[in-house]
Amino acid sequence: MAFQTYSLFVLSVIMISFGHVENRLTLLQLQNDIDKLKADFNSSHSDVADGGPIFTEKLSSWTERNEKRIILSQIVSMYLKMFENTDRSKSHVRNIAEELHTLKESLSDGSKKMEDLKDLTKLQMTDLKIQRKAVNELFSVLQKLGDTSGSHKRKRSQFQRLCKC
Repeated sequence: MAFQTYSLFVLSVIMISFGHVENRLTLLQLQNDIDKLKADFNSSHSDVADGGPIFTEKLSSWTERNEKRIILSQIVSMYLKMFENTDRSKSHVRNIAEELHTLKESLSDGSKKMEDLKDLTKLQMTDLKIQRKAVNELFSVLQKLGDTSGSHKRKRSQFQRLCKC
């Protein structure tokens, strides 16, 4: 229950961050709906504070906008999963769920990136065929890594001196 109650405020942070709260009235309505949801889940219960925040603390280490889209897409997915088991007969629950679905659609690139990361963790790096493919791609990966750094000219020249290609 702590997962469900403590993390509700992150929804408003997500919506504001990505411009889905168009005006003050919508933001006030959303806050009102979240307050009702907090009451539904009895989020003032003492166990909510146990263990600290579940989402907001993780958001602080994701600083770039594109990075945030990845983690936020996962957080929105978790909220949607939570709402699967929530009574949708209440209008405030429906309103928040609809907003979450809208956000999920706008963060689809983050979801794709998260799936890519999950796929990477599933690679069997002990498999000889996978190892061969990885070795064939190594130089290209290192080049892309060099291109993303601020001092890529210096790193590229260092790499070219080290590489016996």
